[in-house]
Amino acid sequence: MRSERRKNRKWLKITGILFLVLVIGAGVYGYSVYKSFKTAVNTMHEPIKRKHSEKRETPIEVSKKDPFSVLMLGVDQRGNDRGRSDTIIVLTVNPNNNSIKMLSIPRDTRTEIIGKGKQDKINHAYAFGGVPMAIDTVENFLDIPIDYYIQVNMEGFKDIVDAVGGVTVRNDLDFSYDGFHFAKGEISLTGEEALAFARMRKEDPRGDFGRQTRQRQIIQAVINEGASLSTLTNYSSIFNALGKNVKTNLTFDEMVNIQKNYKQVGQNIEQMEIKEQGTKINGIYYGIVSNEEKQRIQNELKAQLELNLQASN
Repeated sequence: MRSERRKNRKWLKITGILFLVLVIGAGVYGYSVYKSFKTAVNTMHEPIKRKHSEKRETPIEVSKKDPFSVLMLGVDQRGNDRGRSDTIIVLTVNPNNNSIKMLSIPRDTRTEIIGKGKQDKINHAYAFGGVPMAIDTVENFLDIPIDYYIQVNMEGFKDIVDAVGGVTVRNDLDFSYDGFHFAKGEISLTGEEALAFARMRKEDPRGDFGRQTRQRQIIQAVINEGASLSTLTNYSSIFNALGKNVKTNLTFDEMVNIQKNYKQVGQNIEQMEIKEQGTKINGIYYGIVSNEEKQRIQNELKAQLELNLQASN
């Protein structure tokens, strides 16, 4: 009896701070919860054709605590339209120094679109070629391997926020958007409000950088709410929302290994930003990244992933 009780109460702690699909954070227990979570992960799982990044000689193994990277794509996907990846965040995870570096890439960043053979806004890569082209383009831009991806349907993101009972954030800009008013200070948001809060940029004097800050706030707030034990009573809604709105090439076993080997990394998250110069080319606005700034970002991410810091030829 005691053995069965211990078996049924094994905690599957999921390091939610790494990425959105793991928002339940604190852990799940019991056979029914475990089974529901595994079903949701199987629904979310969508592999890509390549086996591993060409920027790695051998694939990473999370079972051996290798540093790894994750590309998060927040996509405005409506109807049959593939949409564009208006949110692009790269996470580099290192269990040896117990840290995560979270880099937001502005959607208007001008770079080579790999597979199209032209310079364009980085968020167009997803519109042109889906996740594979987005990964190839981000890899080329940052000169690092992208090991995993997580795609979140931003229209459905509100369902995830509502599933964890809403979120609380500290707002530093008084503004109204999409029928909602957001006062300065600590505010509580429903799913609809959180989506509007994360989308606004034109009224922000910081432009896309301000929006990126709010997006990261919402992501971390969702994780914090998901890490609360109280959300376990609502696990069915959480899993349902994730299954409908998240796609990833992470497998269930990889998630379990990440939980096992990367438990402490979520306690140390460093936000990174890219400095750009806005300009217009043929009447279209772009964010231009200098070679020096690009090299700075690349070197920092390579060090985090424990890669060779020499510049690529």
